[in-house]
Amino acid sequence: MADVAERLAVLAPVMAGGNARIADLGLLTGGASMETWAFTLVPAAGESTQLILRRGDSPLATHPGSKPPLRIEAELIAAAVAHGVPAPEVVHICTEADGLGEAYVMRRVSGETLGKRIATDPAFDAVRPCLARQCGAALARIHATPPLAELATLDIRATLANYEETWRASGLVRPTIEAAFRWLERRAPEATDLTLVHGDFRNGNLMVDPATGLAAVLDWELAHIGDPAEDIGWICTNSWRFGRPEHRVGGFGDLDDLLDGYVAAGGAPIAKERVDFWQMLGSLKWGVMTTMMHARWAAAPSAGPERAVIGRRLSETEADIVAIIERNAA
Repeated sequence: MADVAERLAVLAPVMAGGNARIADLGLLTGGASMETWAFTLVPAAGESTQLILRRGDSPLATHPGSKPPLRIEAELIAAAVAHGVPAPEVVHICTEADGLGEAYVMRRVSGETLGKRIATDPAFDAVRPCLARQCGAALARIHATPPLAELATLDIRATLANYEETWRASGLVRPTIEAAFRWLERRAPEATDLTLVHGDFRNGNLMVDPATGLAAVLDWELAHIGDPAEDIGWICTNSWRFGRPEHRVGGFGDLDDLLDGYVAAGGAPIAKERVDFWQMLGSLKWGVMTTMMHARWAAAPSAGPERAVIGRRLSETEADIVAIIERNAA
């Protein structure tokens, strides 16, 4: 912490001029693949600003496939904001001279990110009816944002191949996971126009204000070029409903509202069958990721219990996979 404080103290005058300083620095909890620091930028004169530092790449990262450098992530967020996506304003992209490694600074947005609270807390009762439509509108604007050239392209076949390669490397055998791979291979839809994809658009990566609803889309580290239905299927995956399975979209809304908001904001219509496919692939992806988390905990238990706890969710994803197979067999 002392090193980060020293580096930010030097960076403060660059961002706010004069004798600007920082205060209230603290490492935030949550997030399994990034360091996230909160601090206050205090200028010599004028109002203070609440900021967030996104830094580094944690060994807890679990997603197969390449991730963009943080510089690209920051530039992408700025481009998305310019296209009307609710996301934090990027204030500064760090260079080597800043001594913080891969990092950028953005404005702090007020709201709630805990998925279970958003899905179940009475404080959010007023905004839940409109939240799925707001998410649909945000996704339409994300998908309309021109992607940066440095982003990876991951279509359906590439995504399946990446996760199956990761699964085979684990050496594990789980009949339900095997069935999911074969089910998806047989039902892969025709190719569609590829767009910018957020890659992790779900309840838990959304900042929600209890009075106004969606305040910001967070955690852009898995952004890539892909099938726009991927984002819609991911937020519908049961693991992100937080005990409210009756609400397909993030535990708070319905798919029709999400798709209506998407089209109303300029998105091309997406067939529900395509959403079903990506929801199934979402359960499979999360199942593979939980297995990787558990393996890393087993190799280094002293790193803490987070990975072990997430690893236990494999059985949850297997139940989701079976339910989807049975529903489509009816």
